Order: sequence, then C-alpha cells, then structure tokens
Amino acid sequence: MKTRALYLDDAYQRSCQATVLAAGPEGVTLDQTVFYPLGGGQPGDTGVLRAADGRQWRVRDTRKGEHGAILHLLGGEDPPPAPGDRVEAGIDWDRRYAHMRMHTCLHLLGAVLRYGVTGGQVGAGKSRLDFDTQDEIDKARVADAVNALIMANQPVSSRWITDAELEAQPELVRTLSVQPPRGAGRVRLLEIRGVDLQPCGGTHVAATGEIGPIEVRKVESKGKRNKRVVIALA
Repeated sequence: MKTRALYLDDAYQRSCQATVLAAGPEGVTLDQTVFYPLGGGQPGDTGVLRAADGRQWRVRDTRKGEHGAILHLLGGEDPPPAPGDRVEAGIDWDRRYAHMRMHTCLHLLGAVLRYGVTGGQVGAGKSRLDFDTQDEIDKARVADAVNALIMANQPVSSRWITDAELEAQPELVRTLSVQPPRGAGRVRLLEIRGVDLQPCGGTHVAATGEIGPIEVRKVESKGKRNKRVVIALA
C-alpha cells in the first residue's frame, strides 16, 4: 500500500485530505500525506489527523513502512481511524519549518567543508554533520562562510535522475555511511544553485536566505578521522 509523498513536490504544504488505507498497532497508512517519515538524519513529522465528525488523533512520529507505505504513529488510547475513513492530515508546521531550514543549512555546511560525510542529524534547535578528516576546523571561519552563502539567498530546488545516471556520477554522493536508495528507478537530487548538488529526500526551504543567520556551536573529534560540527540557528 504505497503512500503518495506530497512533501517531495511541495515541502510548504501543511495539510492534505487523505483516505485511510490501513490502521493497526504499527501505525496508520494514508493514500497520500504531507508528513515526512524519519530518514536521512531528519526526524519524522508530528501533527494531527482530523475526521469530519470531530474525532482527531495526535501523530507522535512518522516512519517508513513496507512497499512504500508511510506510517503515522498515533499517541493516546483512542481507537484509530478505520480503513476507508477520510481525514485531514496536518503537520506541526513550526517544527517542520525549522527542520527545513536546518536541513538546507547542513547542505551549505557540507559545501564549505569539502570532506566525506560520515553522519549527521537534523534538529529544530541544533544540527550536526560528522566529517571524515583529521584537519583542524576553525569555527569562526566556517560560520562566516556558511552565513555568506545564506545571505546570498541562492535558490534551492530538486529534480529526479535515473539510477543509471547516478551510477555514472558517483561524485554526487558525499555521504560515506549511508548511500541513497536505489532500485526504484530514480533518485531525487537537491540543488542549491552554484553551491551544492547531491541526492537527498529531505525537506528544504526554497532559498538559502530563509535559513537566517547561524552559529557554529562546537567542533569536536569523534574518532581518529571524524570531526563533528554542531550548528544552531542564531
């Protein structure tokens, strides 16, 4: 039961009407959703499902299921909506928008520090990337460089390429620990004009200026060849 992922086409869409395909202990599957499921270092969305008769259910997390399903994990003890029910699915927008700003900013951070990426985590308050390097990293220099890219207000867009096209351009993949999913026939690319181009299925802002100023909180060693850089929205 595949779910249509509306956030891939419009990360700014806050709600949608949907039909329940399945409901059980593992979560509620809808035919389409604006909820982003946990993946790529970005947390799953939270929010609410609302029925026309006034019933509503809190979505405490969103995860990927089998065969392209997106699972909405509910909180509370109320019975879930039944298959066939129509609901309005609405995300917690302020939390999502913070994730969009931070996720886009991590792409800028990776463009400034041109090392292989060994890990990362998006958060609403702070985020991080881990880099495969022994080099010293200057916090102030990195912050200045990232903020300059933010102020340039470069457009951010996405497009799709085939698995074969990605195989022919291995330099597009910056992450060393996680490879982009293959097998579906196509892979989504995130492009920040003149700055970054790489596979990414997350949600992002439309222009870097939306991120606002950031600060580099700390740089720490997490192994012989692993430097962690933690950023926060200023």
